[in-house]
Formats: sequence, structure tokens, C-alpha cells
Amino acid sequence: MIDKIKELIGEAQAFTTDNKETLDAFRIKFISKKGLVNEIFAEFKNVPNDQKKDFGQAINTLKNTVEEKIKSIQDALEAKEESNGLFGDLTRPGTPINLGSRHPISLVKNQVIDIFSNIGFNVSEGPEIEDDWHNFEALNFPAHHPARDMQDTFFVQMNPDQLLRTHTSSVQTRYMENNKPPIRTISPGRVFRNEAISSRSHCIFHQVEGLYIDKNVSFADLKQTLMYFTKEMFGKSKIRLRPSYFPFTEPSAELDVYWGLKTETDYRITKGTGWLEIMGCGMVDPNVLKAVNIDSNEYSGFAFGMGIERMAMLLYQLGDIRMYFENDVRFLEQFKANF
Repeated sequence: MIDKIKELIGEAQAFTTDNKETLDAFRIKFISKKGLVNEIFAEFKNVPNDQKKDFGQAINTLKNTVEEKIKSIQDALEAKEESNGLFGDLTRPGTPINLGSRHPISLVKNQVIDIFSNIGFNVSEGPEIEDDWHNFEALNFPAHHPARDMQDTFFVQMNPDQLLRTHTSSVQTRYMENNKPPIRTISPGRVFRNEAISSRSHCIFHQVEGLYIDKNVSFADLKQTLMYFTKEMFGKSKIRLRPSYFPFTEPSAELDVYWGLKTETDYRITKGTGWLEIMGCGMVDPNVLKAVNIDSNEYSGFAFGMGIERMAMLLYQLGDIRMYFENDVRFLEQFKANF
């Protein structure tokens, strides 16, 4: 019987296959409930006592040999399957890669930055949670000034005043504190105002504000800069400046661009006039320069500010500002071509 077991050990050691079915048949033959190992072990009671030790060792060797052989072949087959799964058929068609797209707000913001970068403006940034001095007082909004009612503010706390910035002019205040003229910077960023959410307004929106301070800066410099911008941004150079009021500029103006009346949409967005307001602007008020320790007798400057959502709505002919904030993939995928 021991000789038979040794023959089976040799058979197990010599066994090899690259087929799962053959391996399974080998397992059933040797170590299933009705396999050879159990059959031989059943004969253990009939073995003479003086041979039981050798007989038991032989059975254990056979069982261990079979189990080790099965495991080694299984590992080899699994490794082969993983390799095939990783590379597979190299002649098969490739899997397409879905391209993402930039958000329309980012597209327009980057376009504005590129336009002003070409004429020497750098980009400055600041905190979205601002203090009252940088957001209001340094910009000629003293306490109880009626102009503060123009910007319904989200206050975080009242003593000391901390608020969500209502415009990126606060970035300009910080920039003037830390930089000496000549200054030429734009400040893009997100701002917050307590407004009713509708198709035309939102409590969150984005602005780009610009600031230029140097010696002998005039309103003519402002007009020429804005003419350059509207030509580059919209392909339209016909503009007009209407008198307006902002606490931090004097004189102040609203900039309109002649959009035209070629389509029904043109009539709707310009209310039949052909003119479309796109930003506010003006010469920096001397009080603003004094607040940041810039000599208003030596330096002058201009500032302007525009809403990115409004420009994106014009460029992409969108009718609802809320679409920018809904994260609807179907909407965002339409801007892949502008990536």
C-alpha cells in the first residue's frame, strides 16, 4: 500500500496543466470526498500497527503534494488571467476618453484676464470674508452713508464688522496698501449680495474690477482702455459713457456698448435701443487715495468693474443666470468646444 501511495505522490508531482477544467478533475480525483486520499485513509485501520507511522506519513505527504500542486497551478492561471485582463486584445478599438470642459464663468474670466494682461495689467486677489474698512470705509463709504444701501450685505458678525465682500474693490484697497504707484491691476473674484434669486440676479456672482494709478492719468486714458477692451471682448468698438454715481470714483460713468439690432434677441436684451450697459467706471476719488496713503496731488487713476455672468450671458446667449450654479452636466458639456 505504501508503494502505491508513493506512485500517486510521483503522479501528483509530475502533473501540469493550463486548463481549469483539467485542474478541477485532478482535485476531484485526489482530495474530493470520494477521492483517492480518503479511500487510502479508510484503509488505515487495516494496516498493521508497526506500519501505521510510515503509512500515515505517506498519506500526509500525498495530501500536501496534491494541495501544493493545485495551489501553484491556480496561482499561475490567475496571474495569466490578470495579465490578459490588463492588456487584453491589443488590436481592439480604443476606449474613448470623455473630455471635461471649463465652466463658462471661468472661460469668460480667463478671456478678460488675457485681454488686460496684454496691456500690462496684473491679477490681484483677496479674501472673500472682508472687514468693513477694506470693503466700505476705505472706498469712501463712511458709516451711515446712503450709498451703503445700494449693496445689501451679508454680515458674518457685527463687532468687529466682518462680512462677505460685496465687490472686489476691497482687493484694490489691499493692493494699494501694499504697493506703490504706478499700479495697474485687475481683481477677478466671487462676491455676495443679499438679492432675490431670479433669472437675472443671484446672491452670488463674479466680478472683474480694474485699477490704474499713475501720474497724469486722465479720463481719456480710461475711455481708450475701455474701447480697447470692448473691441477685443465683443468685436465692437462703438461705446458711450453715461454720467453715473459711485462713492469711490468721481466723475463716474456707466459704459454702454452698441450691440446692434440685427436679431430679435438684440431687441430683447437692449430693450430696442441697440445699446447695452456692461460696466461702471470712473476716476478714482481722491479720498480713496488718501485712505491708503497715496498722494492725490501727485497721482490720479481710474477704476472700472464688470459682472462676469452678464458678459457670459451675452456671449453665449443664455437667458437664466441660475444655470451657472446648478452644476447640470448637460449644460456644462455645451462648452467643450471652448476648452
